[in-house]
Amino acid sequence: MRALVTGGAGFIGSNLVDALLARGDRVTVVDDLSTGKQANLTGAIAAGAELHVLDIRDAERLAAVVAAAAPDAIFHLAAQIDVRKSVDDPAWDATINVGGTINVLQAAHRHGVARVVNSSTGGAIYGDAQTLPSPETETPLPEAAYGQSKLAAEGYLGLYERLYGLSSVTLRYGNVYGPRQDPLGEAGVIAIFCGCLATGRQPTIFGDGKQTRDYVYVGDVVGANLLAVTSDASGPINIGTSRETSVLELVGVLGELAGVDDFTANFAPPRLGELARSCLDVGRARELLGWEPAVTIRDGLRMTLDASQATLQQ
Repeated sequence: MRALVTGGAGFIGSNLVDALLARGDRVTVVDDLSTGKQANLTGAIAAGAELHVLDIRDAERLAAVVAAAAPDAIFHLAAQIDVRKSVDDPAWDATINVGGTINVLQAAHRHGVARVVNSSTGGAIYGDAQTLPSPETETPLPEAAYGQSKLAAEGYLGLYERLYGLSSVTLRYGNVYGPRQDPLGEAGVIAIFCGCLATGRQPTIFGDGKQTRDYVYVGDVVGANLLAVTSDASGPINIGTSRETSVLELVGVLGELAGVDDFTANFAPPRLGELARSCLDVGRARELLGWEPAVTIRDGLRMTLDASQATLQQ
């Protein structure tokens, strides 16, 4: 398969690129390197991946890359994911998450791409959900511009499917964590806590630490993408664990795994608009993709911590 990955130098994207190359696919990466890192692609480029440094808001250049690469599928992961920045400047957030997605879809339509797998967000779209774990039928109630823009982008996938028959599916992730994780976004708390352990600092928790999220390991997310691209499923599909983990639990497990008895948190006032609970129902992923999370939170945290420590030793 010929695959194009937008945001392929980022945390999730680079892990997906590695998996695609490992199974023998030809891979083209599009990333503006604003948050992604070329270092994440060192091995991938050596293995034959091609990197194009460009912004998905540049429709003309993006279309030219898609035309030249002639991918069978596009995995669309490029996005603005900083929730606080989205609230401060929602119009800018929308130019990337909505406008950029439209550019990807338009290029895919014009150049005969067979399948688009779109990366979206679960918790930020459902907001203060009435049902936990939340199914895809939960009424979207975003509480930040980031969630609203990702929901709007999903709508354009449906539009292109109705207008042009463009095959697509959206994967709504829980809080993804793992090696190469950037401390941006809510799941970035794990990367931050690993950094605290490595440097002997105490972590800071905003609020009482009882707030929960559905933390899903990046390897499981990559697996969901590989299943989604060969399926005929459409619409949104949750990718999580259907299990809630509190921030206090993260601190406790990480300290135990690192053998640090006094890894305790400092507390700061809660941040405006932060959800108390978030958890995704993954029944649709099980039914349509044959996907289930394979990595427990404890095993995932261990692998993430080991990777973090290995990086610091380099």
